[in-house]
Amino acid sequence: MDRYPIKDFGYDGKEGALTLKLLYHLFLPDKNNERLRNFKESAKVRRMKLLIDFFPIVLFFTAFKLYDIYVATAVLIVASLLQTTIHWLVHRKFETMHLVTLVLVCVFGGLTLLLHDETFIKWKPTVINWLFAAAFIGSQFIGEKNLLQRMMGDHMVLPAAIWLRLNIAWTLFFIALGIANLYVAFNFDTATWVNFKMFGLLGATFVFIMGQSIYLARYMEDKST
Repeated sequence: MDRYPIKDFGYDGKEGALTLKLLYHLFLPDKNNERLRNFKESAKVRRMKLLIDFFPIVLFFTAFKLYDIYVATAVLIVASLLQTTIHWLVHRKFETMHLVTLVLVCVFGGLTLLLHDETFIKWKPTVINWLFAAAFIGSQFIGEKNLLQRMMGDHMVLPAAIWLRLNIAWTLFFIALGIANLYVAFNFDTATWVNFKMFGLLGATFVFIMGQSIYLARYMEDKST
């Protein structure tokens, strides 16, 4: 029997599969979330969840390409409201991630439209990422488990030192994303920033998770032999 089993997490020996499941669990608000209680939900439901999660940023990107940053900001606000509403209608509960994003989008997007100043909406990704970083590092000092372990601990069994490394790694990653967003936002034109928001931030997240999955796969392999 493996000392650190991950079969319940869905690992099938393929790093890609583990990567996708790590990405899936990254945004779980808490271990009572329905997705965590019933990870083996249908592929159709998972695709719908992915669509709901990503359609605001896709609409923002499309509206910017067709119009401008202010129309795109208004579309983002409406899309975020729809996202939260649709999730509630389907699941009869709100998701923490959606609510936090909605509040920040309304605040920074509203200021952008009210003052006709795109600076505010450009700050939004940085604020979100730094809030994530604060939550991850703060969880080290609250309770017996850090945030990452609370989200993934029901499906993976790792020693405390590994959970600590992963939690710190995510904290540093979120801080780095926030800094990168500010650098691009205030050193390049708005079109470049929108492209970076759409492809750069998501791409960086995928690459980071890929590296983490490789690290975990190697660790599991070493421990199970």
